[in-house]
Amino acid sequence: MPKFDGTGPSGQGPATGRGMGPCGCGMGRGCGYGNGWGRKFYTKKEEAEILEEEAGALEAELKAIKEKLSEIKGQN
Repeated sequence: MPKFDGTGPSGQGPATGRGMGPCGCGMGRGCGYGNGWGRKFYTKKEEAEILEEEAGALEAELKAIKEKLSEIKGQN
């Protein structure tokens, strides 16, 4: 992080660089403090529930995108 001021590279904000500064331990990861190092193993039932939730969220997002597209196309 340049100047240690929290702005990240080129003033784009934190967590936008390569993780090479004092905030990370390189390779874009933290130092093992819950930043991708630990693993949780899910049962098939838990995994199915998680995937169903994610699919629902994606469907809702796609619906919102399509509505916005229709709105934009209707204005032209």
